[in-house]
Amino acid sequence: MRFPSRRRRWRWATKHNACHPKETAMSLAAADIMTKNVVTAKPDDTVANVARSLSDHDISALPVCDAAGQIVGMVSEGDLIAPVGTERAARRTWWLNLLAEGTDLAPSFLDCIKVENRRIGDLMVSPVVTAAPDTSVSELADLMVDHRIKRLPIVKDGKLVGIVSRADLIHAFARTPDAIVEGL
Repeated sequence: MRFPSRRRRWRWATKHNACHPKETAMSLAAADIMTKNVVTAKPDDTVANVARSLSDHDISALPVCDAAGQIVGMVSEGDLIAPVGTERAARRTWWLNLLAEGTDLAPSFLDCIKVENRRIGDLMVSPVVTAAPDTSVSELADLMVDHRIKRLPIVKDGKLVGIVSRADLIHAFARTPDAIVEGL
């Protein structure tokens, strides 16, 4: 069986609107793949409101911005479900015990969520690793790997303009002709 030539595979990729023939994943920048309408929180938002936003928008984290639109932190599902005042190892033990015992949600977890005066500013991770809109896809991937993060806020002139997730990077690699040609 003979496989189509590289030229034919390129033509197929272009004809089927995979992307521009000269566009490769490495030529893309953050601005090309980022989500522009970013759901954000404010430092004084309650834990319950942010949990609702995460659930309503089917996302696992969101940037925390001040009144001027500058990013001051990130908050994730993990930040919300961690018991107050414990170290990371203790949190893991707490969750393992909870799962091993097969009990309902622990009272300490429920108390943590119910506290009305708990604000996201107390839970958010800060400072935040960010990137510029012209940052290349390969640099974005390097930042995510180096800092062990799942999403990167994109900032221009100190203001949040978008966010890039690991899924966005995968989609960028998947839609390029190089990836399509390799898959044929």
